[in-house]
Amino acid sequence: MVEGKTKKEKMPRQPMPEQEAEIRRRNFKEVPFGYTRELALKEASRCLQCKNPSCVEGCPVSVDIPGFIKLITEGEFTKSIRKIWERNALPAVCGRVCPQEAQCEGNCILGKKDDPVAIGNLERFVADLEREKGTGELPPKAAPTGKKVAVVGSGPSGLTVAGDLILKGHDVTVFEAFHKPGGVLVYGIPEFRLPKEIVYSEVNFLERLGVKVECNNVVGRTVSLDELFEQGYDAIYLGVGAGLPRFLNIPGENLIGIYSANEYLTRSNLMKAYLFPEYDTPIVKGKNVAIFGAGNVAMDSARTAMRLGADKVRIIYRRSKEEMPARAAEIHHAEQEGIEFYLLTAPTRFLGDDKGRVTGMECIKMELGEPDDSGRRRPVPLEGSKFQLECDLAVIAVGAGANPLLTRSTDGLKLNKSGYIITDPATGKTSKKGVWAGGDIVTGSATVILAMGAGRMASDSIHNYLTLGW
Repeated sequence: MVEGKTKKEKMPRQPMPEQEAEIRRRNFKEVPFGYTRELALKEASRCLQCKNPSCVEGCPVSVDIPGFIKLITEGEFTKSIRKIWERNALPAVCGRVCPQEAQCEGNCILGKKDDPVAIGNLERFVADLEREKGTGELPPKAAPTGKKVAVVGSGPSGLTVAGDLILKGHDVTVFEAFHKPGGVLVYGIPEFRLPKEIVYSEVNFLERLGVKVECNNVVGRTVSLDELFEQGYDAIYLGVGAGLPRFLNIPGENLIGIYSANEYLTRSNLMKAYLFPEYDTPIVKGKNVAIFGAGNVAMDSARTAMRLGADKVRIIYRRSKEEMPARAAEIHHAEQEGIEFYLLTAPTRFLGDDKGRVTGMECIKMELGEPDDSGRRRPVPLEGSKFQLECDLAVIAVGAGANPLLTRSTDGLKLNKSGYIITDPATGKTSKKGVWAGGDIVTGSATVILAMGAGRMASDSIHNYLTLGW
């Protein structure tokens, strides 16, 4: 060591405090508590402030990550949240549900030899601090352009478009089919992972900026796109998601007690079955539950079933743990909470009683063969390996298809063979003039932040169309 210089002590990544697994597995309160100011300052100090930050390249909405983190280290929390707002209108949501390990944090230089900076935790910290103790001051808006935009769907891509275009001076109205705004953020993601009040707070932020939200409005049924144009809207963005349930198509799937994950989570989340007896939403509360699939939706379903009183919850997945598409944090939390994993296992049929209720399932063991179109090794059944498991509730969480309510009733909108809207990949423009689309209705089921990235790209294109004519 050179005389007169001291080696800077390496700061470890600061874990976020959270509920103990044995306690949280029976309540719907949010699992992590969030950073304190002290923890946030320690974690922010780990950022290397790279001149060419690869973390930003990994962010689908290109948040200035070193910029907002530097402001945290300076104690400028209000400026930090405003730095995020320049690119992301939903930071409290993204800080909780983004797959940071595969995006911004996955690109962090520190992560090559150490733990990456906890970018998501820091984003959540400044967003929560602003919501709880902020001034309520809004970011500046451009002068009114006189142009009107209709946003169909209030999920992450629709809210991003609304937030972007209202700041650019356009008049924006969001149309939502359900009785509450938020889309998949409220009907699909459980309270313990993303509290409803967080989503409604983010929506309220947009409303305070001037965005109008009309719920109970099924565009494509109550009003068509052409009628919206006739009402004076200059551009329309479609962010209606991929909410069409997919099933296993095996014998016995019509037995009582078998849900799609869409229905199961919607009943629990948006219809508040988790607040029984305050809300008496009809939902089967199984004691012996089987969940099919291994994505985030499967983890959400399994952890919801445990909180609704199940004695045993199994996740049945036909591949190995390495192929599971869920976030690492969600898998880890599920394991901590006592969820059992039956890997390399596929169902072949459901079993029922004389009243038509599910009582169990027949499964078969699998082994991994050559990679398929997804790049993952294809599961192959092992002959003679069938066995049976008991269950009184089954939830199918193997993906979802394109929402057909709007697309099938709209002329001039080109779809692919799977029913998803075809768009220009660089702008989000559809085949119908004045109409853009993005999120799961274009890509199929993906992440919140990728849907937001599609919304960001489309909003730039819409703005150019409204102001420059292209």
